[in-house]
Amino acid sequence: MSDQFEIFLTCPKGLEGLLIEEAVGLGLEEAREHTSAVRGMATMETAYRLCLWSRLANRVLLVLKRFPMKDAEDLYHGVLDIEWQDHMLNDGTLAVEFSGHGSGIDNTHFGALKVKDAIVDKLRTPQGDRPSIDKLNPDLRIHLRLDRGEAILSLDLSGHSLHQRGYRLQQGAAPLKENLAAAILIRSGWPRIAAEGGALADPMCGVGTFLVEAAMIAADMAPNLRREQWGFTAWLGHVPALWKKLHEEASERAAAGLAKPPLWIRGYEADPRLIQPGRNNVERAGLSEWIKIYQGEVGTFEPRPDQNQKGLVICNPPYGERLGDEASLLYLYQNLGERLRQACLNWEAAVFTGAPDLGKRMGIRSHKQYSFWNGALPCKLLLIKVTPDQFVTGERRTPEQRQVEREQAEYDQAPNEPQERQYNKNGNPIKPVPVVVEQPRLSEGGQMFANRLQKNLKALGKWVKREGIDCYRVYDADMPEYSMAIDLYHDWVHVQEYAAPKSIDPEKASARMFDALAAIPQALNIDKSRVVVKRRERQSGTKQYERQAAQGKFVEVNEGGVKLLVNLTDYLDTGLFLDHRPMRMRIQKEAAGKRFLNLYSYTATASVHAAKGGARSTTSVDLSKTYLDWARRNLSLNGFSDKNRLEQGDVMVWLDACRDEFDLIFIDPPTFSNSKRMEGIFDVQRDQVQLIDLAMARLAPGGVLYFSNNFRKFELEPNLAERYAVEEITAQTIDPDFARNGKIHRAWKITAR
Repeated sequence: MSDQFEIFLTCPKGLEGLLIEEAVGLGLEEAREHTSAVRGMATMETAYRLCLWSRLANRVLLVLKRFPMKDAEDLYHGVLDIEWQDHMLNDGTLAVEFSGHGSGIDNTHFGALKVKDAIVDKLRTPQGDRPSIDKLNPDLRIHLRLDRGEAILSLDLSGHSLHQRGYRLQQGAAPLKENLAAAILIRSGWPRIAAEGGALADPMCGVGTFLVEAAMIAADMAPNLRREQWGFTAWLGHVPALWKKLHEEASERAAAGLAKPPLWIRGYEADPRLIQPGRNNVERAGLSEWIKIYQGEVGTFEPRPDQNQKGLVICNPPYGERLGDEASLLYLYQNLGERLRQACLNWEAAVFTGAPDLGKRMGIRSHKQYSFWNGALPCKLLLIKVTPDQFVTGERRTPEQRQVEREQAEYDQAPNEPQERQYNKNGNPIKPVPVVVEQPRLSEGGQMFANRLQKNLKALGKWVKREGIDCYRVYDADMPEYSMAIDLYHDWVHVQEYAAPKSIDPEKASARMFDALAAIPQALNIDKSRVVVKRRERQSGTKQYERQAAQGKFVEVNEGGVKLLVNLTDYLDTGLFLDHRPMRMRIQKEAAGKRFLNLYSYTATASVHAAKGGARSTTSVDLSKTYLDWARRNLSLNGFSDKNRLEQGDVMVWLDACRDEFDLIFIDPPTFSNSKRMEGIFDVQRDQVQLIDLAMARLAPGGVLYFSNNFRKFELEPNLAERYAVEEITAQTIDPDFARNGKIHRAWKITAR
């Protein structure tokens, strides 16, 4: 075989520039960069060294042959012409991977099958011995790439992808691949910092991938030193003596590196379930003396290495994919920025994120950014020098203030140095006064939004205090560019973001949302951990009732002397329609001694008010068992378990079968419903007459029916007024917190003529 081989190194998209530097350093010649790959020439020794030492490559492919192909027959014969007996035994195992298309092959499975057939036919013996397929651990892994009519046939020397170092058998929900983590560390300047004896801390370490990769770089450990199975192990062209020499050299370098005093490398993880898996990964990598992992929240993160040494803070915060993630993620990034400013002054920081807009919310400017891909997700690496001149603060600092900060930073860096170091260039002593770290200022839009919230809060203050209201709406798309509704539930904030029209730039809409979320805790004086965000879109069918999460956390609120349970996280609605507060209070005042019927009762909050008002009995009808269970808890919470029936069923069917009479009836139907438990589909505009007729048939003489709904285009059928006394009372059922949104619902009082 030749002394020089063509080598292809594959890698994740975005790592090509780093990989070509690494590969050239390991001996690759004539190196050229391709998309997700680097190509060059290498000796067998260099190919082995690339397998052992590359921190960035996925695979090391040794090209066996290039040949032109016009169709499947060309492919078959091109592969058949290779002397496969020089590469594997007749009864060995192989796996074939095929990529690309064209030349009559548009199906990769078909292409792989043709390659396999050619190899098997070449090696089949008269006795019938032939290679078999083993996709997991084959003796030989063959890769054929079809590129613009040329077939590139290669032997995979790496076997399994090189990112699989072998130490990470346990991982978290969204782990970074090891070679991507190594690339981020290299771009962050960790090799330089480590050479200078610097420290490393990860405040959101997960199962420790950054920590292990950083320690291996610092200790001069080959990333794949501990791997036992290789793609070349059973290859007949393998040179064991050469491999043994390189492996022993790497082992000696690792032993020498680990014998040095270990660097200070620490990880902190909030999820207690990940602590032991992370420690297990560290132990498998043989780095327990270098790395320590502790349980800790970002909000309390504070690296404390020995002798005031500085270093690198590196992390991969979550990006957010579910509805409601915006608030928690914004505050997470804000917390991270706060801890960097307060606990990591003069450190360097590297934040790898798929949500760079969130990175801007940390209150520290990045001095450099790099683009990467995490799988199919575009990401940014933000490099930050944690110095006061990079802080985004609420006011500009004068040159004199900046000089004081620099002098104070110098003092903090060397408090144990000789006394003369404690004087500035003018001979004046540097006073050890703590540096005041300012909070990140709100953007202009965020401050404007905060001002509006505070204005609304003040305007509603007297009314809220007078009425003893515990939960109310404080903002409802008052400013069109900030399209959301904000409700206060005691000491919680519930934010519903309305989906932006297609005409609005998604990036601008996202930026405004983050501006608003940054302003809310400050403007409403609410802890940011008590802000819950949901996105409200146009709903159909039962979608508005679908579960959003599964936290099962209920908050108790007060309204009109009753206690009610709301759930701010699990469903789009909270269990309490705030705009119906006046209607519930009216029912409470009118319910004394009456039989009350609550149709489409939801969580039966109106029934609780009726019971509080002295109703003789209440009956609540709803199709959902979940909401009826919730209703049972609401009634029980107020001591109203007796004489209060809960009925599960389709309201129309239930009314048709009911023969009881009621003195007070409340109907608040959905706009549309096609629940599987129903017969047919309910449409409030179409079915209103039938629904009201059925309910009026159950109304006792002198009784009152209240009908309300939230369908903006709803029109009450005129012929109802011909048979019943109908009075629209919408204006009487709108409280001050919904005054600017008079179309939030419409309501009618209906009685017999």
